[in-house]
Amino acid sequence: MTFQSPWWLAALLAVVALVALYVVLQLRRAKYAARFTNVALLGSLVPRRAGWRRHVAFGLVAAGLAVLVTSLAVPSTEVRVPRERATVIMTVDVSLSMRATDIQPDRFQAMQVAAKQFVDVLPARINLGLVSFAGTATTLVTPTTDRDQVRTAIDNLQLAEATAIGEAVFTSLTAVTNFQSTLETGGEEVPPARVVLLSDGYNTVGRETTQAVEAAVAAQVPVSTIAFGTDYGVLDLNGERFPVPVDRSTLEDIADETGGSYSEAASAAELEQVYEDLGSQIGYTTEAQDISPWFVRGGLLFAFLGIVASLLWTNRLL
Repeated sequence: MTFQSPWWLAALLAVVALVALYVVLQLRRAKYAARFTNVALLGSLVPRRAGWRRHVAFGLVAAGLAVLVTSLAVPSTEVRVPRERATVIMTVDVSLSMRATDIQPDRFQAMQVAAKQFVDVLPARINLGLVSFAGTATTLVTPTTDRDQVRTAIDNLQLAEATAIGEAVFTSLTAVTNFQSTLETGGEEVPPARVVLLSDGYNTVGRETTQAVEAAVAAQVPVSTIAFGTDYGVLDLNGERFPVPVDRSTLEDIADETGGSYSEAASAAELEQVYEDLGSQIGYTTEAQDISPWFVRGGLLFAFLGIVASLLWTNRLL
């Protein structure tokens, strides 16, 4: 919880002073009673009070005042709300190494299932595009709010040779730039953009990933990366077996240097969780929500209960 006008909290000192004064008066009253040796006469002179009940009544009123004073500081709390607008490019590796079965049923099918779940996680107003890459990178779906179009493209992905991670980033940035240009032409505000890139291997062709990082930083587009697979993945190709480990360090560097997030997934379930987490990070934001009305209601309730209790128990307001 935070306060938008915290200086008002200094007024709580007045409530503390009031409580201190009440305590001093009660101690003085008790001291006076102790000095009066004729207890029977004292009982006839001083009306019977409600004892501990009057302290409870005062405590309720004091608590009400403290809560009301706190409301003046405009307390607020963070709430999770969907982003109004954003552009996300989902970039997926479709190199032949995605046939590896170290993740069941294989990397490729597990990726397709998780990718479609990512589509479902994003709020409806976010524009989502799809880029696939192997030896080259291709924009399959330009940013759109049509989720069925993206799901269909995911179902129709085809595997190919080689892995061009650098080209994948460049193609994703081009998709973002073209979409933003369209918005600017139409007089619309350009929303923030992010690339979510999944790969299971090393960059083998095309431009270097360092060049892609420089381009992403210049475009101010964070690239979040997912290292998908295990170190023990093997590709069976025409009867020959080839090891297909994951290049974690390159993917982590891309994320770190562009301001994105890096994740690892060594199972279908982990990939689904990574995509869900990314969807929450990208698709939602936190905003401060004013909760001072609740403090006003609470303060008034405490004060009202204290006054009622005092009237019932002592026939006095306090």
